[in-house]
Amino acid sequence: MTTEPKRIREVPKSQARRGVYVLPNLLTTAGLLSGIYSLVACLRGDFFVSALAIIAANVFDIFDGRVARVTKTETEFGSQYDSLADLVAFGVAPGILMFRFGLEPWGTLGWTAAGLYVICGALRLARFNVQRDDVGKRNFVGLPIPAAAEVIATSVLLYLYVFGTSPELAGAPGRRFGWLLLTYAAAVLMVSGFRYFSFKELDLGSRQPFSVLLAAILLLMVFLAEPQFFLFVAAVSYAASGPVRSILSRVGGPPAGKSDLTAQQDSSSVSQS
Repeated sequence: MTTEPKRIREVPKSQARRGVYVLPNLLTTAGLLSGIYSLVACLRGDFFVSALAIIAANVFDIFDGRVARVTKTETEFGSQYDSLADLVAFGVAPGILMFRFGLEPWGTLGWTAAGLYVICGALRLARFNVQRDDVGKRNFVGLPIPAAAEVIATSVLLYLYVFGTSPELAGAPGRRFGWLLLTYAAAVLMVSGFRYFSFKELDLGSRQPFSVLLAAILLLMVFLAEPQFFLFVAAVSYAASGPVRSILSRVGGPPAGKSDLTAQQDSSSVSQS
């Protein structure tokens, strides 16, 4: 009498290894801590440090993604963790900073505007997660939440640099109205269908024309001379690039050499976002 040999079930490698990659997730944690510290500084009334902490969180957010791609350690866990950290550092922290800095005198209208910014940031992150494999790597659909946070943080830094105090202490109702419009604009751009360059395919390690080096040196000099002004212009210019690209594409039509099928795919992708 013979017995059939027992079949050994092979366990997939994805189930056999359930660890996490330390370096990219550590950078994500650093960005999350920067967002938390921004909240703490804001509650203390130190708006300058609060805005700087948001910018620091953006630096960590850039590096954690690049490190994960270079070291080929991109995982679904890391992606979800990064989204949760982004909601705190670039959603809640800028929303509270904007409320305490320029929206608090508006009462209900002020905190609802800050709340709308946070909600739109959460929606932007959720849409990015579900469309991550459908949208091309060269563009983002809607203003990325780190860029929206940069608009708020750099605006606060520039205002403090020029006026030296908050809008409430300066007694300028017109300036406070500008913060209200800025908050609504950032919120709407995040959930819009405008396309923004992702810069993921930007390769600074390859050879570039000599003019690129000169332009980079010039920008570095401007940054060192007036960092608040430079960061503000860079953030606002990027935020405005989406609507500008949309207007130019409508006026000029599809770019030369682009097929009708590709143009239709792009338009349908935007309309579904």
